[in-house]
Amino acid sequence: MSVGVSPLVPANAHLSNFSTKEKRGKRRRGKEKRERMESNAVLASLQPNFLLCPSRFSPSFSAAAATFLPLFSSQRTRFCPPQFLKFQKQVLVSASFRNVNEANSPFSGAAVLTDSYSEVSELADIEWDNLGFGFIPTDYMYMMKCTQGGNFSKGELQRFGNIELNPSAGVLNYGQGLFEGLKAYRKENSNILLFRPEENALRMRLGAERMCMPAPTVEQFVEAVKETVLANKRWVPPPGKGSLYIRPLLMGSGAVLGVAPAPEYTFLIYVSPVGNYFKEGVAPINLIVEHELHRATPGGTGGVKTIGNYAAVLKAQSAAKAKGYSDVLYLDCVHKKYLEEVSSCNIFMVKGNVISTPAIKGTILPGITRKSIIDVAQNQGFQVEERLVPVDELLDADEVFCTGTAVVVSPVGSITYKGKRVSYGVDGFGAVSQQLYSVLTRLQMGFTEDKMNWTVELS
Repeated sequence: MSVGVSPLVPANAHLSNFSTKEKRGKRRRGKEKRERMESNAVLASLQPNFLLCPSRFSPSFSAAAATFLPLFSSQRTRFCPPQFLKFQKQVLVSASFRNVNEANSPFSGAAVLTDSYSEVSELADIEWDNLGFGFIPTDYMYMMKCTQGGNFSKGELQRFGNIELNPSAGVLNYGQGLFEGLKAYRKENSNILLFRPEENALRMRLGAERMCMPAPTVEQFVEAVKETVLANKRWVPPPGKGSLYIRPLLMGSGAVLGVAPAPEYTFLIYVSPVGNYFKEGVAPINLIVEHELHRATPGGTGGVKTIGNYAAVLKAQSAAKAKGYSDVLYLDCVHKKYLEEVSSCNIFMVKGNVISTPAIKGTILPGITRKSIIDVAQNQGFQVEERLVPVDELLDADEVFCTGTAVVVSPVGSITYKGKRVSYGVDGFGAVSQQLYSVLTRLQMGFTEDKMNWTVELS
């Protein structure tokens, strides 16, 4: 008996077709998932030392993998604020794998990345126009350790993340720590400029001597800064959009119970893209003179960049900001009438062709931007005086401005002292501070020739 096939289409045939398409889609997605897992397996097979220090291997291999790894690593977005940070794509336009059996390869016979790849975007995709001076996690940090009485060696890059400290660490119990601050700028040709990193290294060494800590050599410090900046190159803002703030730390990380130098020390560098330090940007800031609380005392640590100096300003600074001021200007603690510095920057006063700033005498931090502005001002024909500056002279000044790594040059719009407010200018920079700011920042950003030999260019 033969069975005929009905020409009629069953009512549920479209559901069958849909089910078939759905199965094909699942198979396709499953294949893509397996491919991603294979790629991740390759990355996971890389030796840990390569992840921490890609510079140990061949330049082409290191360049390829160091750029490739952040995009595939699950840690890439682990520390990033989702509402602020996003990525254009999480893949490369093209990336190839090959088997390598070269004698000098640490991955003989393993599938590794080659330098045959191209990036979708060189820059991290963040809102560059809205950068403030706040912390944004990046890709890598640098770490190096040594024991008391020893020398620093064998530093390496690590993925950025939390660090582990013993509760009895010297830095936590007795404040045995220093930090530095410097910036990197992106040029129009995408090369990176560092500004006077050797000066930061020298200042850290001076501070370390005061705080009974070993310190990296100048060469170690500068090389560590270079490595850290290049590893985080995509976080250096586009020209004119900001800078990459570089924060070196030196701390007593070893456990110590009694008051004594720690037995072990850690040197660490992390970075973050930043915009203007003050919320006013380059608009004038408003200061209040503090004559009761003091930042530093003679014979203390005010002249070095130890961490405790900055905790000491928080009380007066918080009170000032609650009243609408930008920051606090401190006086000396002996006579209570001579200018010292603002919470985190040095102060300058202009009268005619003379620029005055408090002399460095142990209670004032020897700022690197301060030092640079003095040289620039003298080259521009100004007379610069480093001396005791009575607070009363501010009442008759033509201009007042602050300098520092974070602020560079910030004009002061007003100063309030014992209830009396004195204003300077109207719409921003005074003529002198504008001139000095322009000369220095154009040099820092590579817009003018560096006749001072202050910048270090990285490519």
